[in-house]
Amino acid sequence: MRPLVITQNMTVDGSIEMLDDWFDPSGAPPDQHEILQRDSAACDALLLGRQTFEDFRGYWPAQTDDTTGITNELNSLEKYVVTSTMTDPAWQHTTLLPGDPVAAVRALKERTGAEISLTGSIQLCHPLIAAGLVDEYRLWTYPYVQGRGRRLFPNGHPERLELREHHAFSSGVTYACWTRRKD
Repeated sequence: MRPLVITQNMTVDGSIEMLDDWFDPSGAPPDQHEILQRDSAACDALLLGRQTFEDFRGYWPAQTDDTTGITNELNSLEKYVVTSTMTDPAWQHTTLLPGDPVAAVRALKERTGAEISLTGSIQLCHPLIAAGLVDEYRLWTYPYVQGRGRRLFPNGHPERLELREHHAFSSGVTYACWTRRKD
């Protein structure tokens, strides 16, 4: 079964909702690139909710001087969008997943392939976390306290995790990779 990996950028106080200007998607310092590239290479599918997909589609394809390689990667990567309202994704390599998101993602995980990466899309993250479909969390924590905003885990959701990897970078950003404990 393909693993589902949630990759999120978050503030020190746990907010993944960007209400202030604390994250620049194209501004990662060079010492973070090795992990970003490694993690990107491990996945062959990107799973997004409709709003995050529309944000990505409105930003990345329009980047003509992208030195990060993210534009080219996203243009060629297989994208899956959980939506009940969108009928035309208007971005190549995109498949719409209408209906029950838990059932759709469960079926997607059963297909042959590499990792499925989910980023942003908090409304999609919550039911998938609650259903136990997430295998790994890759959390980039930014040295900023926002004091408000939605959190990654749904209220009342307990889960035992095991730290697999941790790094601190010159910018003050940290990276932690957590896997679900099997006990």
